[in-house]
Amino acid sequence: MSFASVQHLGFAWFAMVMGLCGLSLAWLRAVPHWGPVALQVSLVVGVLAGLVFVALIGLKLWRWLHFPEALLEDARHPLRHVFVATLPSSVVLLPTVWVAHHGYSLWADGVWMLGAVGLLLGTVGVIWRWLQPGMTADHFWRGMTPALFIPVVGNVLPALAGVTLGHPVWAAAQYGVAIFLWPIALVLVLARIGMVGLWPQRMLPTTFITMAPPSVLALSGHQLGAPDMVVHMLWGVSVFFTLVSLTVLKRCLQQPFGMPFWGMSFPLAASAALSLHLAPTQGWVHVLAMAWLVVASGVIGALLLATVHGLWRGRLLVAETPAPAQA
Repeated sequence: MSFASVQHLGFAWFAMVMGLCGLSLAWLRAVPHWGPVALQVSLVVGVLAGLVFVALIGLKLWRWLHFPEALLEDARHPLRHVFVATLPSSVVLLPTVWVAHHGYSLWADGVWMLGAVGLLLGTVGVIWRWLQPGMTADHFWRGMTPALFIPVVGNVLPALAGVTLGHPVWAAAQYGVAIFLWPIALVLVLARIGMVGLWPQRMLPTTFITMAPPSVLALSGHQLGAPDMVVHMLWGVSVFFTLVSLTVLKRCLQQPFGMPFWGMSFPLAASAALSLHLAPTQGWVHVLAMAWLVVASGVIGALLLATVHGLWRGRLLVAETPAPAQA
């Protein structure tokens, strides 16, 4: 990897941080099942997420200083602009991991607030684009992919740590934004299929992002005092979207590895965390929940190896091949 190639470092790279943070939180949920070993794994994965974030922030600053036009292009692109929200999502999730392990701290409170506000502004920015006079139907429908859930439903993430940090009202308000926009975003994504067809082939792995909203809505809802019945209902919706996403898995694996594959990571980790939250400490449900955590860990481990290999071979930080006009 050369510094010149950093111009192609899009915001989607922060999905790595989201996936690792989600996996850290999932392993923390496994502590009642596997004890101190799960706690240590959670800590190690959390530290790795922090290191990846620091590295990406440093590279992003380099890109901003040397290739500002590339940064602006990401924010203006009809499809890539939604991935800008992976940055504030990461900024929210990192202190969430810290709080889950260590409780309240002043730095976590400040960083969490910065990320929460960033997510809200990112959501406003996405909808603001829809209302611009220059918006065409082609540009509008191109942006309707499962990645839309990152900025629109990402507002549910602050509630994971908001109560512990002393901001239950803010967390509940932002949770309300997420739960209001989730069905709207889902309808738009499904309508896009009927209007212009499925999202581009290279974006197929982002189909797994549909698993994330119900999973995180359930976990955050529990923190905010949602009834257990609602949490179980959302778990059922998460299982449904898991099964739907698995229908495209074969087609995903038939294409070369790219950063959209990281769209699978956080949803898998979030669904594993929810399953562990609901599972008893023994019985077949317990076994299934632990098996799902192992699957999520294996997938994220494979994504890490593929990313390192792709960087070493110079296959990742390259100019994006234009998508077909109908996509």
